[in-house]
Amino acid sequence: MWNKFSKIFKDKDIRNNILFVLGLLAVFRVAAHIPIPGIDAENLKRFFSSNQIFGLVNIFSGGAMSTFSVVALGVAPYITSSIIFQLLNMIIPKLEAMNKDEAGRKKINQYTRLLTVPLAFLQSYGMITIISRSGQNIILNLTPFSIFSMMMTMTAGTIFLMWIGELISEKKVGNGISLLIFAGIVDQLPGAMQQIILTYDRSQLVNMATFVAIAVVTIVGVVMMNEAQRNVPVSYARRVRGNKMYGGVETHLPLRVNIAGVIPIIFAISIILFPPLIAQFFVGAKTAWVAGLAAWIIAVFANQLFYGILYFVMVFGFTYFYTSIIFNPTQIAENLQKAGGFVPGIRPGQNTANYLQYVINRIILGGALFLGALAILPLIMQQITGLQSLVVGGTSLLIVVSVVIETVKQVESQLLMREYEKY
Repeated sequence: MWNKFSKIFKDKDIRNNILFVLGLLAVFRVAAHIPIPGIDAENLKRFFSSNQIFGLVNIFSGGAMSTFSVVALGVAPYITSSIIFQLLNMIIPKLEAMNKDEAGRKKINQYTRLLTVPLAFLQSYGMITIISRSGQNIILNLTPFSIFSMMMTMTAGTIFLMWIGELISEKKVGNGISLLIFAGIVDQLPGAMQQIILTYDRSQLVNMATFVAIAVVTIVGVVMMNEAQRNVPVSYARRVRGNKMYGGVETHLPLRVNIAGVIPIIFAISIILFPPLIAQFFVGAKTAWVAGLAAWIIAVFANQLFYGILYFVMVFGFTYFYTSIIFNPTQIAENLQKAGGFVPGIRPGQNTANYLQYVINRIILGGALFLGALAILPLIMQQITGLQSLVVGGTSLLIVVSVVIETVKQVESQLLMREYEKY
């Protein structure tokens, strides 16, 4: 490990890239602590600490939402826009065709950026409305001009983070958007640890030990599931071209257990937030049954048992749904057949596609159960230990570990490339 660190910092290009990325992450953290004027910080902090769902969403903004900073929305609108276009690729044949070549992918990326602007504008209005109707007197001066200026500021903050994320991705030391979320989670760890230490007494020793043990086991589990894969054997037939013979190679097709990553959790959070979000607008309605229904919806989603079961089921379902979007067994089977490859014992073409679909459905079952358990892990830990910490929860650990593994692999690939260049 230390040998790799020394190689990284001896290589001028990699060292400069890493320092550039660290500098941009520092800029992001500074922006996350610049609050929008006209906000009561104490009441806002109390609102997020008392709300399980918004506390979880606050993690994805890197804590910027709880301070109502200029980048309060984080990269959530950009992620939402990316998901929308991934879904549209399945529905619109023209987008699917564009996604197959480099120029088309660049156009889709540009459309994704453009859609981020109205999404950020709408999400900023929704956030301001919910906070203003929370009854905790968070926004001190609520006028049309102040609302519009807040919306413009938060939208500009999201575009600024999107730009920073793309600059980071260009340096090839990790995915920019993922690293921004990673930096936000890591930045909250010292505060979470400080809160646990300050409230510690001897009666909590067993709970603290259980908390640490669960966190360690979770990290090990995340690493194992993130790297786990099923290797499907693939053989390539021998072909003669001129005086040379090609093929005859035995290799494998890797199918990852957690092929969907953290996207199903993001999907589930978005759906779970929607009913109580809409209900917030009708709590003060003049019609009695409308106000009563809105209050009932908010109370139901505030119930820990109902919230946990629904969250688990939705994450489980979305894992299969998103896997079906990004994994196309028919296309893989066609590509193998064109390249002269086949799975031993399986006929090329549709039979291979059916076999790959059968295999992926079986291995995704473990990945879906694992993601669902990670999603509700904070609730389980709270019931077992009595300690509430979303920052050290399953979703946060999954993001942190996945980003670290991805970044390390990209840096190692650059080191390996430079080793080849020497020869």
